[in-house]
Amino acid sequence: MRERRRRVVIVAYDDTQILDIACPSGALDIANRYGAQPPYAVELGTLGRRTARSSAGIVLAAGQSLEAVAGGLDTLIVVGGIGCEDAAADERLLGQVRRLAAHSRRVASVCTGAYVLAAAGLLDHRRVTTHWGWAGRLAERHPAVAVDAGPLYIRDGNVYTSAGVTSALDLTLALIEDDHGPTLARTVARELVTHLHRPADQAQISMFLAAPPPEDRLVRDLMGHIAGHLAEDLSPAALAARAGVSSRHLTRLFTAHLGTTPARAVRAARTEAAAHLVRSSALSMAAIARRCGFRSAQTLRQAFLDHYGVTGDRLRRMPDMPPPQAAPGQKTPGP
Repeated sequence: MRERRRRVVIVAYDDTQILDIACPSGALDIANRYGAQPPYAVELGTLGRRTARSSAGIVLAAGQSLEAVAGGLDTLIVVGGIGCEDAAADERLLGQVRRLAAHSRRVASVCTGAYVLAAAGLLDHRRVTTHWGWAGRLAERHPAVAVDAGPLYIRDGNVYTSAGVTSALDLTLALIEDDHGPTLARTVARELVTHLHRPADQAQISMFLAAPPPEDRLVRDLMGHIAGHLAEDLSPAALAARAGVSSRHLTRLFTAHLGTTPARAVRAARTEAAAHLVRSSALSMAAIARRCGFRSAQTLRQAFLDHYGVTGDRLRRMPDMPPPQAAPGQKTPGP
């Protein structure tokens, strides 16, 4: 008797982002090696089984012609890349995506693959996400689609959409957890040496990634210094001295380019780093506080309450991490 398998078809096209394919296919492969039952059967599909040239120049051989795919699918995944707009204008591709979606248990997009799903009419009246840099255009082109650029991934019914590139790992870990439970999802995450399943509502851009405009090198360099030296003296005076400007001017720069003060930016960076250690290590709160530049475990506890609305112990036990809470007069990190 033929073994039952979860058939997954990944839809590709020219100028695809290769990581959009590698992240889900690699994670599902590891899930199989650690005992996923039933296992995943992953196929790369293109129109006419043509090769797909990735934007990196690597040419991928398709294992399946989309037109030839028949029967029910477990999961249909449409990937993104700089070729997404051409793909979204290809009626032949859209027709196949519509047909396959109608026979799939669930449908997902990675990054700008949401452009293809939206053009196929599969995202109307749904809440979706995509890469933060492309979200505005998606919303303008498809007013019936509720685009939210904040989360790493969103599930609306049987349709999953994810943010940019590596958030495909978070999405795939969520699919694995839905199918096989949290133990296998954590095992796959450890094998990938990645976060232990970042929650869907975690912001796409944290204080570590929310860089100021490229021309403001001073603020950009200081944020890099903060991220790499959390346990050191990062007081406004110390940062101003490092940058060779007055504390008042430093505050003006941070307010203009980050929407917050130097002290609050440092506290947010330390809190996010501490949260990652709480979720991914067995270190004590006191050890995490020292490593991330907090004076004590109690100070860290208050930072977690202010930033996430929960204590560190609660954060460690939670299956999902809550999004940051904006302080009065402070912007939450985001695109």
